[in-house]
Amino acid sequence: MSNSKVVYEGWMVRYGRRKIGRSFIHMRYFVLETRLLAYYKKKPQDNVVPIKTFLIDGNCRMEDRGLKTHHGHMVYVLSVYNKKEKYHRITMAAFNIQEALIWKEKIESAIDQQQESQAANGNKFQSFEYKSGMDNGRNGSSSDNESQFSAAEDEDDSNSNLLRRTTIGNGPPESVFDWTKELDSELVNQNSNNQAFARKHWRLLQCQNGLRIFEELLEVDFLPKSCSRAMKAVGVVEATCEEIFELVMSMDATRFEWDCSFQYGSLVEEVDGHTAILYHRLQLDWFPMVVWPRDLCYVRYWRRNDDGSYVVLFRSRQHENCGPQPGFVRAHIESGGYNISPLKPRNGKPRTRVQHLMQIDLKGWGVGYISTFQHHCLLQILNSVAGLREYFSQTDERTTAPRIPVMVNMTSASGSSKRSHKLNLSSVHRSPSLDQIQAANKNAVLMDEYSDDDEDFQCADEEALPLTVEVEDKRAAYEEPKDRIDLSIFLGNLRRDDNDKSRDCWTLSNGNNFRVRSKSFCYDKSKIPAGKHLLDLVAVDWFKDTKRMDHVARRRGCAVQVASNKGLFTIVFNLQVPGSTHYSMVFYFVTKELISGSLLQRFVDGDDEFRNSRLKLIPSVPKGSWIVRQSVGSTPCLLGKAVDCNYIRGPKYLEIDVDIGSSTVANGVLGLVIGVITTLVVDMAFLVQACTTDELPERLIGAVRVSHLELSSAIVPVLESESAEPSKS
Repeated sequence: MSNSKVVYEGWMVRYGRRKIGRSFIHMRYFVLETRLLAYYKKKPQDNVVPIKTFLIDGNCRMEDRGLKTHHGHMVYVLSVYNKKEKYHRITMAAFNIQEALIWKEKIESAIDQQQESQAANGNKFQSFEYKSGMDNGRNGSSSDNESQFSAAEDEDDSNSNLLRRTTIGNGPPESVFDWTKELDSELVNQNSNNQAFARKHWRLLQCQNGLRIFEELLEVDFLPKSCSRAMKAVGVVEATCEEIFELVMSMDATRFEWDCSFQYGSLVEEVDGHTAILYHRLQLDWFPMVVWPRDLCYVRYWRRNDDGSYVVLFRSRQHENCGPQPGFVRAHIESGGYNISPLKPRNGKPRTRVQHLMQIDLKGWGVGYISTFQHHCLLQILNSVAGLREYFSQTDERTTAPRIPVMVNMTSASGSSKRSHKLNLSSVHRSPSLDQIQAANKNAVLMDEYSDDDEDFQCADEEALPLTVEVEDKRAAYEEPKDRIDLSIFLGNLRRDDNDKSRDCWTLSNGNNFRVRSKSFCYDKSKIPAGKHLLDLVAVDWFKDTKRMDHVARRRGCAVQVASNKGLFTIVFNLQVPGSTHYSMVFYFVTKELISGSLLQRFVDGDDEFRNSRLKLIPSVPKGSWIVRQSVGSTPCLLGKAVDCNYIRGPKYLEIDVDIGSSTVANGVLGLVIGVITTLVVDMAFLVQACTTDELPERLIGAVRVSHLELSSAIVPVLESESAEPSKS
């Protein structure tokens, strides 16, 4: 490292794209000095050589690339580049917006200092302000677009008073109307017939749920009569702009907690970091038994202004991967979105003004014949501002910034993945001194944002931070079975039925319904959707008897013995329910083989102390009464520490008998559940807890959903003699 003063440092995500076109993200330690930005595999000590360096001068620009999705991770991407050398840049990202904005501010400040220093010394550098069509009178963050085109500038233009700006893409699509613009009255008079200049006139319609509801005064004749007037709700939320923005951008289960009009949302196409095409189903409460549900396909654009405010804009559009859906009427958003702007704190609490505008045509017969239908539904949509306010007012102090939420893709291949990149890469030798760095940067075509070859420039170190945050983790891929198992040879007395409305049955539960520890959990406590399970659930048995049923794997003809005859390995979970009649629910998870040295193999062949410290259950009750869902919860539980577990290791299986009755707390919850078991849909995921970085990320052994179980369907098993019982260790 150089002798310059360290301005800021910390862990960030190294974002880029491989030579074959696939993106990657790695955790790296970034250090910002007054004239230098560098990153390392671990926190640097002594004279360790950085993986890559970037010299900061007055020609540098900070490019805000917005939100990018990488295999289940959504990150906020920033890129620092030099206008003189367009291929020389460092691209970095953060899992939350607050951290990204801190780095953005620090780097921009360092660039400002270099500009002032060069100006004071009489040196010329390019610094100008790019006026884009998205300028909204608030000094919106726009830039010179040099990051993509690097057009030559007039060398005589050395006006150092022009401000540096941050690139945030190409601005909103032409079809999206920016209703947040504040326009000069002269322009309004000159363009009185233009829709874009008609938003100046609003009147207060009513106050509802602590919100002011406004209606547009001016009627327009170029829209269908079924299209509503524009309406907006304005309210104050005690939270930061970033916290509100992250919620507004989410399309996952957290939205159910504040948006009563939300039913489902997914990502159709990621156009760029600031623009996306979304599919959205509305949950409208106006006579839902009579009126067909509505859905939407729209383009969403967002930006952050220099004053810290956020603008999110909507407008409907058609997309080849998002056609009409059966059972839904496709509504049309003419204009909509959010304007999230900061207010002065009060009593030490942050305050933000949230405006939510919507002009929508709900289509269908009800709009033309019943005038109150559209008005009622529009008010329901706008009431999400009140939902945001109550969500934050009823939430405890938020100590850590949340991860940016990820949306489910509607299609298997996003449009953004179709783009190809032409690469021209070579190598370079780096030195930590500024003079040598200056010389090395002349060969800047070497390692740009699309390369992950930075691994070659860091010496191997046992203590180096092993934080490659990739879903296609090598260990995970290594544990995947190569060939599918024939499930037709296995039978259990509880039938499998994948129909959501079926009763007294089981089916596989989607691994993404459960959140497990990520690769970087040891450092940021983050969790990710679990994804594909390691073993196949092949059968489920539902037993009853007058006594507790132990070691059910000895039952003749059971799935364990069938698997063993085929050379397969089985992990059996026997959940034992005590009572006047004892019940056992038995799950059989099968794999072709255990990978030597894997966490799962160490769990299977380990001692009981290790097993008890690692065996984890994640429960969930997606359908059931409120009191049952609250009692069961969805918090992961270490089974070996909560209840008694008996481990029986056979030649080709491990059976785990879980005595739920051994815990007073578990027994109490069980007593509540057993009485209403026929009304419940229960999800369970089993896994081995990962505690070290080389064991992460966590993987599910398997997951199951049991629907509306009937006690009467349980059968009495015929168990073989215990004389040939295998080891219980």
